[in-house]
Amino acid sequence: MIETLRRTGCAALLGLMAMALLATGEGHAQTAAPQPAPGTTVYPAQPGTGDYEVVSPGPPTQQPATYGAGELIDVGHEFFGDVSQGLASVVEHAIGNYGLPNGYVVGQEAAGAFVGGARYGEGILYTKNAGQHRVYWQGPSIGLDVGANGNRVMMLIYNLPAVESLYQRYVGVNGSAYIVAGLGMTVLSRRGVYVVPIVSGVGARLGINFGYLKFTDRPTWNPF
Repeated sequence: MIETLRRTGCAALLGLMAMALLATGEGHAQTAAPQPAPGTTVYPAQPGTGDYEVVSPGPPTQQPATYGAGELIDVGHEFFGDVSQGLASVVEHAIGNYGLPNGYVVGQEAAGAFVGGARYGEGILYTKNAGQHRVYWQGPSIGLDVGANGNRVMMLIYNLPAVESLYQRYVGVNGSAYIVAGLGMTVLSRRGVYVVPIVSGVGARLGINFGYLKFTDRPTWNPF
């Protein structure tokens, strides 16, 4: 009898020890599973199983640094007001030739001409990755116009690598004048950077085809 009790007691003790070991192993397995980081998505690795895989979120979507035709037309309609009927045609003409700009300027200018003339203006440069900056421009022009006037101006800026790069002289591109519905467009360039002024009216502005514009970060009366 005693021998039977001893064997029964040993068997029970061994059973208890085995159950304790199994419980300890399960606890370790549960605590060893890594927790997903905040913002991650957890998906089942295999349907119908207890396995899971963690998928990290992809990189944030980059916003384009250029302005689309719709954005420019909306800005121009608000800026030019009643004289903006032909703006869509002018913007599409510029985009068709030079692509999408990475900046634009809206402002006002005054100009006068008698065969030779000068123009002065100021406005705000808008960019998507470098903020807003006040800019000034001035320059001589040679044309066949006579008179003086002041106008609103919207300039499309192409391939501008940095705001400081705008502060240069830009020469007019011959034959680039484009006129429709009271709006005039010309093109200036310097080392791959293009400036496309769109003005409400032509007048002395078309003389820029034979002159240049100089951009500065402060006003000056010297057009040269």
